[in-house]
Amino acid sequence: MTTLIIARHGQTDWNAERRWQGHADEPLNDQGRSEARALGDALRGRGIERIYSSDLIRASETAEIVAPPLGLHVELDERLREVDVGEWSGLTTDEVVERFPDGHRRRREGRTGWTNGEPFEAMARRVLESVADISGRHPDDGVLVVTHGGPLRAISTACRGADAWVTAGNCDYDVISVEAGQMRWLDSTRGGLHQQIQG
Repeated sequence: MTTLIIARHGQTDWNAERRWQGHADEPLNDQGRSEARALGDALRGRGIERIYSSDLIRASETAEIVAPPLGLHVELDERLREVDVGEWSGLTTDEVVERFPDGHRRRREGRTGWTNGEPFEAMARRVLESVADISGRHPDDGVLVVTHGGPLRAISTACRGADAWVTAGNCDYDVISVEAGQMRWLDSTRGGLHQQIQG
């Protein structure tokens, strides 16, 4: 059985400003680096033997802060990226409402709001494919996966259904097991220092 700890990255300035990020490559701010150090402290003794990360800098920087105390290196996988939010990238939700009211309405209905980005379903497929590959390579290991709010939600939904989702703060994480290709939710942390719609 593979045990996966699926963590959201630390805070960026755009998180603090409540801006949609998507594939924009914003680095961690000082708060985010502090959150990453706290995440590393919390994960000591959890049996982590591998670390994988999205290649976007806010995730990979988080993973690189966590890795040294655990004596591990970080392997990047672009499939773990956040959903591409297209023309919404860099905008606050108020700006989205003003510029793209129809898209915002679609988003509130649970559909994809932007038109130039990536559908949620496509993001979920690539993220779940990555998780399956990681689990297949490490069938008996503990693995940390550092990713984003959207992928974390996709994995949680695959395990527990959409109704069980609670918004993940920066450096919050879910713990899941994968055995014989089946994912099972075990535990999670919620209520990080920042709550954000999309990471």
